[in-house]
Amino acid sequence: MALVPCQVLRVAILLSYCSILCNYKAIEMPSHQTYGGSWKFLTFIDLVIQAVFFGICVLSDLSSLLTRGSGNQEQERQLRKLIALRDWMLAVLAFPVGVFVVAVFWIIYAYDREMIYPKLLDNFIPGWLNHGMHTTVLPFILIEMRTSRHQYPSRSSGLAAICTFSVGYILWVCWVHHVTGMWVYPFLEHIGSGARVIFFGSTTVLMNFLYLLGEVLNNYIWDTQRSMEEEKEKPKLE
Repeated sequence: MALVPCQVLRVAILLSYCSILCNYKAIEMPSHQTYGGSWKFLTFIDLVIQAVFFGICVLSDLSSLLTRGSGNQEQERQLRKLIALRDWMLAVLAFPVGVFVVAVFWIIYAYDREMIYPKLLDNFIPGWLNHGMHTTVLPFILIEMRTSRHQYPSRSSGLAAICTFSVGYILWVCWVHHVTGMWVYPFLEHIGSGARVIFFGSTTVLMNFLYLLGEVLNNYIWDTQRSMEEEKEKPKLE
């Protein structure tokens, strides 16, 4: 039996994301007042994705609790739809986008923080909030993946969805640059157009790789879990 029920963990994680989003939006930064506001940053979009995902998780838990033993087929059908949406969001958005944000942010930060998170931002964003946006996303999504098995969509439709998201965000970044003359991320100012094309292409490939990684990890965790349970159920030889 788990020390903390997964339902309680989901509520705690959802509340933490709500707190992070509220504190982030309360910060008066110049970038929040420019074209696109917070929505031009993948970090903010990812926070919204994670909050919506865990909100669906909590809602599915509540629905499961309320419909348990009721025998109402319509309610059970709606619950299955909700669980299918939860699983789709984890596979296509929450896992690949969340891991991408954490990995890319800290890799670029370690190389040269001014390229992605200028020191000036320390005057606006406290350290705990920075980690809430760029660090805890990874353990939170791994906890969710470990506590509940999720049904992945077909590989072709999953990859098509994450490609659509990636290309859509890249076009949005390019549109913001077209309107304002400024790139959302400072390092894009310091590389040529050819390097930008390579970078954008690489990010799409990486998103696809992370989708596949999530699928493999999900199957590995639960295949291993099932094997352990089957091993326990085997009769022991005297």
